[in-house]
Amino acid sequence: MSRLFGTDGIRGVANEDPLTPDLVYRLGRQLVVTLLEEQGLSRVRLVIGRDTRLSGPMLEAALVAGALSAGAECYTVGILPTPAIAILTRQLEAHAGAVLSASHNPFEDNGIKFFSAEGSKFPDAWEDEIEARLAAPDSAPRPSRARIGRLVPYGRAEADYMRFLRSVFPLDLRGLTLALDCAHGATYRAAPRLFRALGARVLALGVRPDGTNINRGCGALSPERLQRKVEASGARVGFAFDGDGDRLITVDETGEVRDGDYLLAICARYLKARGQLKGNQVVTTVMANLGLDRSLAEAAIRVVKTQVGDRYVLEEMGRVGANLGGEQSGHLIFLGHAPTGDGLLSALQILAVMGESGQPLSALARCLTKFPQALVSVKVREKPPVEMIPGLETRIRELESAMNGAGRILVRYSGTEPLARVMIAGESSEQVEAMARELAALISRAIGAGAGS
Repeated sequence: MSRLFGTDGIRGVANEDPLTPDLVYRLGRQLVVTLLEEQGLSRVRLVIGRDTRLSGPMLEAALVAGALSAGAECYTVGILPTPAIAILTRQLEAHAGAVLSASHNPFEDNGIKFFSAEGSKFPDAWEDEIEARLAAPDSAPRPSRARIGRLVPYGRAEADYMRFLRSVFPLDLRGLTLALDCAHGATYRAAPRLFRALGARVLALGVRPDGTNINRGCGALSPERLQRKVEASGARVGFAFDGDGDRLITVDETGEVRDGDYLLAICARYLKARGQLKGNQVVTTVMANLGLDRSLAEAAIRVVKTQVGDRYVLEEMGRVGANLGGEQSGHLIFLGHAPTGDGLLSALQILAVMGESGQPLSALARCLTKFPQALVSVKVREKPPVEMIPGLETRIRELESAMNGAGRILVRYSGTEPLARVMIAGESSEQVEAMARELAALISRAIGAGAGS
């Protein structure tokens, strides 16, 4: 069996190898036996949720059946944002949480992500152990009679999550008009209910999931509809979430998109001014715009860089003792409030900054001036080490020399899709776009999905 767990759990096309109900059933069993042995438990309690994908109920049923057959107690919470599962795992004193979601991917994909009892990243060693058990004869227990696992449909889950968010940010939003795009995903109920409960007038898009429209031309990956809604309605701000609700992309009152780099710059300065930015540092990834580096340097805030992926940001935050980190994609982590990224919580934090400062988002965003940046994705048939792609490293060095220190080039593979990504930032839009296209063509010729076949 090839490696199942990637940078963000297990991903694949639902009902195709390896993400079949059979595999997910066995995964549920091996998750339970791993927890029993690693934590010395007599019985395992799990919290299980999902997003709105057509395949969600099928895979949820398989995971629950596997866990129940191994004697676990399963709290099923239905459709909720991924960060809600992390919070509920902690609140319900469960031993692990599981989410069936492929985040920002199209509907045909799905995935499984586990949380620890603390609501944080599932330990790598436990993932490795589960994989090893899946490759060996089944050693999970098969209790019978009264020791068969118990299913607990937990109807208070959304209310508990709302209560948590409102306790962190008890805002009064009366008189405020907000526009939301919930991507027909896991926030489609929770987001409008949250902001209406706080008193806001809510204009909601992407709240009619049909199982196949999640992330399709909407949400954090496609904020154009939200821009039009904000401009037409005069909303104070727009919030776009991705399919599982852990990302936030904002639209200011003028209709300009403000991504995670802007939000990190705004929140870092706000927290520092209040003496709440631990170590005066922010953790972000190598994909961050050069403008973020400059903005935070001007505020005497240290920038710590990691490879792309929220799990790496979270690990580095723990290592350096930071309480703020995130990615340009809008995945922000406020460790003082929650153990993982949360789009709704991030939106509340932005509203808190706007309310306390009395400034609109457009004014707050002036703290960052972005460098031109180009991102090109190339579909690949394999993922050899980047340095092994013929001619690539030599050409990157030549292009970096041409930018004379005023730019950055990054080539990396997606952790969840068969893609190579070329990101170039510099002082000229035309220059970085041309460079990105050139490197993308070089990669495509060498390992592109249609090359060499």
